[in-house]
Amino acid sequence: MAVRLPCNFHERVCMSPSPSLFRATVALVSPPFASLTYLLPEYLPAEAFAAGQRVIIPLGKGLRMGVLLELLPAGPVMESGPGGGFVLRPLLWPLEKHPLLTERYLALATQLALRQTSTVGQILGSLLPAGMRTTQTRIRFFGEGKPRELKVKGLAELPEDELARLGVLWQEGRAEVCRSGHNPLDAEVCLLAADPPWPVRPAAKAQTALLEYLFEHGTVSRRKLGEALGKGAAQTLATLAGRGLVRIQPADDVCLYDDAASFLAPIAPSGFVLESEQAPSSSKDTNTSPQIKSLGGREEGVRGRGEGNLFQKVPSPLPRLSSSPPSAFTLTAEQQAAVGPLLEVLERRAAETHLLFGITGSGKTAVYLELARRTLEAGRSVLLLAPEVALALKLRADVAAALPQARVVLFHGYQSPSTKEATFRALASLGGGEPRLVVGTRSALMLPLENIGLIVLDEEHDASFKQDEGFIYQAKEVAWYRAGVEGALLLLGSATPDVKSYHAAVQGKIPLHLLTCRAGGGTLPEVRIVQLPKGRAMDHLLAEESMTALHEVVERGEQAVILLNRRGYAPLMYCLSCNGTAKCPHCDIGLAYHKGRERLLCHYCGYSVPYPSPCASCNGMDFLPMGEGTERLEEHLASALPPGTGILRLDRDSTRRPGRMEEILRAFARKEASVLVGTQMLSKGHHFPDVTLAVAVDADLGLNLPDYRAAERTFQLLLQSAGRSGRGEKGGCVIIQTRDPSHYCWEFVKNADYEGFFTRELALREKRRYPPFVRLALIRISYPMDAQTGADEVAALGTLLRAKGRELGVTVLGPAPAPLPFLKGLRRFHCLVKGTDWQPLRALYAEARKSAGKGHLRIRLDLDPVNML
Repeated sequence: MAVRLPCNFHERVCMSPSPSLFRATVALVSPPFASLTYLLPEYLPAEAFAAGQRVIIPLGKGLRMGVLLELLPAGPVMESGPGGGFVLRPLLWPLEKHPLLTERYLALATQLALRQTSTVGQILGSLLPAGMRTTQTRIRFFGEGKPRELKVKGLAELPEDELARLGVLWQEGRAEVCRSGHNPLDAEVCLLAADPPWPVRPAAKAQTALLEYLFEHGTVSRRKLGEALGKGAAQTLATLAGRGLVRIQPADDVCLYDDAASFLAPIAPSGFVLESEQAPSSSKDTNTSPQIKSLGGREEGVRGRGEGNLFQKVPSPLPRLSSSPPSAFTLTAEQQAAVGPLLEVLERRAAETHLLFGITGSGKTAVYLELARRTLEAGRSVLLLAPEVALALKLRADVAAALPQARVVLFHGYQSPSTKEATFRALASLGGGEPRLVVGTRSALMLPLENIGLIVLDEEHDASFKQDEGFIYQAKEVAWYRAGVEGALLLLGSATPDVKSYHAAVQGKIPLHLLTCRAGGGTLPEVRIVQLPKGRAMDHLLAEESMTALHEVVERGEQAVILLNRRGYAPLMYCLSCNGTAKCPHCDIGLAYHKGRERLLCHYCGYSVPYPSPCASCNGMDFLPMGEGTERLEEHLASALPPGTGILRLDRDSTRRPGRMEEILRAFARKEASVLVGTQMLSKGHHFPDVTLAVAVDADLGLNLPDYRAAERTFQLLLQSAGRSGRGEKGGCVIIQTRDPSHYCWEFVKNADYEGFFTRELALREKRRYPPFVRLALIRISYPMDAQTGADEVAALGTLLRAKGRELGVTVLGPAPAPLPFLKGLRRFHCLVKGTDWQPLRALYAEARKSAGKGHLRIRLDLDPVNML
């Protein structure tokens, strides 16, 4: 539905205060997410309402939250419907004196709804923080005598004359809206204070369950923990807190990333050329200002009590750079050449998209920050985005060093709900006022930030910029739309650009800027391809050449990073009694062994059982771990390297405890360990000058997945990983271990030849009709395992889709069983659709959804999918 106001709306309101002149279209932000029409109530004037307000509306016998989309001239009170006439009801009350959301923000929601063939209400229900979607609110009215406080349900029960008196107070600004129904247990959160294995007796199942729940879900409120684990959770929590295994603290003080801005304090930001190389002599000299206690909330003063302290200037936690303001660093000649034309775009306030293609270590971050500085000086805001939290925190640290006077907001999905809500409210109330620099992950794009002059997507190729669960969106598309509306520069940066982005640049559709040299000197590392011996034993996770190089690095006092993109100890547990493997009962996928947690775990649905446990097939207890993960590799290196060699592990398991990621990165930066083992989390963004060796243990992982992007992702991952080596004055070496050294991908990685890989990959995609030569969509179909007619419904749907596809001129492949055909208790099928335009693909999905009706099928549309599993 179009978001609009009637012609001369504001003038008409001032001339005619009668609410009967208008009707309101309101989008429900909860199921069924419909847009409904309401009358304006008689007890409030028309000027009390405007598009973008949250309002309370009656629905059925209850009350619901909605967002007012538009005000239209009033028609008849009686409307006609499928079952006859019905009477329009008045909405109950607004929840803001002034609109929370601007017309531009509502237009963004509308465009997202159109793209996903969804409703505006469903989109807004995904964008608004949880605390802003609830009807559990109360309103305090300040009249004569004691303030009167009413829940919205109480408002609905008042007579109209009383509501009219309260309406006067509302219009005079003598009322405030506040959250209601606050459970005191929501004000406290629980988080892990220790990593597994935990010192808990095997019989203490309640304690283990609570620790496992926090490990899987992260920081949660005491109320949520109690609801999930039952009545005994309070006593169990008290016991574990007393033993120091769990921490309880106020929700607004939750420290999701303790002192994160200084986790790289001993080193300067990568890509910066310092005017003075003098660094503090101890880490004590580089500590963050005492004001900054956590990036989860306190760093920006986010406390859920208004916006007063939200936008503080950022103290510099890194070594102060000696040049005087406004620039804290010096750009190289190549960086200046890239910045020049980009500054011209900023000055013209042109809505343009540009690609910054720079090799690892070339200083793309310095370019981003110089552009950010100039944008802020021009009075416009900046969005600086990274695909992962760790990289966002790294950018946040770089901002603190280079732009200490900037007013910065950090926003990412792991922050507490109160922090997210306070940030959203503060930016909404800011309007187009003083500019802000927002650093965050993809969700930061959905903040109500106004007057944006620059949007940067660092590591633009990363699949994490696509959200493919729940509310599906591609951050690059949203960024492009917002840049177009705001007249902003959208800058995509990467050392390994997305093939589609680089193709657009080669075709002249977007300008290309190159950084071909490492900032501050240094060259790209030597890359060696090493073939893994067939049937190698578990005590030979690294090839002989890799182990020799690793020993040499340790003996020289240098550092190494070891990449294995598989977490846990072993991906499969083989039962020696029945010759089967332990599998998840909900997904039919092998359970991975996590030795530190002493559990077998499904990496897809989270199902887990203690280890050892009897085999589900034969009750046997004799298992053999097969394959290897980062946990096993860490254990192997501890015994293979000289005694006392420091080894750290960086993966999803080792960083579950809040603040642990920063502890690991800080320790490695301070050279407290010689070796850092990890998954793709360590492959990009991090700058460690003493790393001279990078090893990809099993480079074939992911190369043969049923995904047209498999080779591209492998190339990007390995080239990014190679970029961690040789970033200082010392030369670097990269070793890639593979079972198939003849694969074409390795030669391009070895020579850091992006353009050669791009040419080869593009030719394959054109031949097989994949993006960028076609529009691609994936219709995901599933049904519960116990649905007897599910298979017949899928077959019937497939027949319909293929016939309709021929009408629409699109190619329909499938439905066929998904690569993971049984997941979370669902049978899964994929229907791959190719066309020349997006609209026929959406039309086909609309037919599929209509045909499915009230059967057992669940259908979802994924446009331009990045996850084909």
